Amino acid sequence: MIYVMADLHGEYGKYRAMLEQIGFGAEDTLYILGDVVDRGPHPMRILQDMARRPNVIPILGNHDAMARVLLRKLMVEVTAENCETYIDMTLMRQIMDWQMNGSRSTMAEFRALSMFGKLDMLDYLDGFRLYAQVDIGERRFILVHAGLSGFDASRPMDSYTADELIFDRHDMDRVYFGDGRTLIVTGHTPTLALSGKAEILRRGESICIDCGAAFPGGRLACLRLDDMVEFYV
Repeated sequence: MIYVMADLHGEYGKYRAMLEQIGFGAEDTLYILGDVVDRGPHPMRILQDMARRPNVIPILGNHDAMARVLLRKLMVEVTAENCETYIDMTLMRQIMDWQMNGSRSTMAEFRALSMFGKLDMLDYLDGFRLYAQVDIGERRFILVHAGLSGFDASRPMDSYTADELIFDRHDMDRVYFGDGRTLIVTGHTPTLALSGKAEILRRGESICIDCGAAFPGGRLACLRLDDMVEFYV
């Protein structure tokens, strides 16, 4: 079976409970549509678990993108010799922006890793995909963190930039492909903000599965693409 989750945001307990609920095994495949890190208590534990599973396929989210850049920069030892040149206003603004977006748990767990553990995590984050396409029967699923900003039906998926796929809000009312078979599955925008409900939202060609796992009243959602069955923790 093929499953999709999104926006785990450090909720390791919910992640493991979901794997148990769906009976996730070696013959299954799980796509995670980004934003594994930040906000919740144990983002690194989720990443470590994912990295051990060859059948878990990570897709980049905006929080993951910030983390892999800034964690690498923060690994550099700041000394009297390099502080004036290494720490500039751009880096300070990036760190402050990340802190405002829930980086505390990510930074704390990362600092607790060994040097080899830190490098392993950075290498793993560097390997996150920008999107995935999954064909099941007559259906085609485009799996992406935020949506298809700058969409043009003539554009190949490989031509989209990271910024177009991981930052901008998806327009769930838009007709994108219009072929009756393609569905776009996204996270990024909690359904709590779209429908007021912590449940998967389906609208036209679009399916949003970010049910606000790290927010009060939110849940972690999982969608099984084979039969479109929904699961919640």
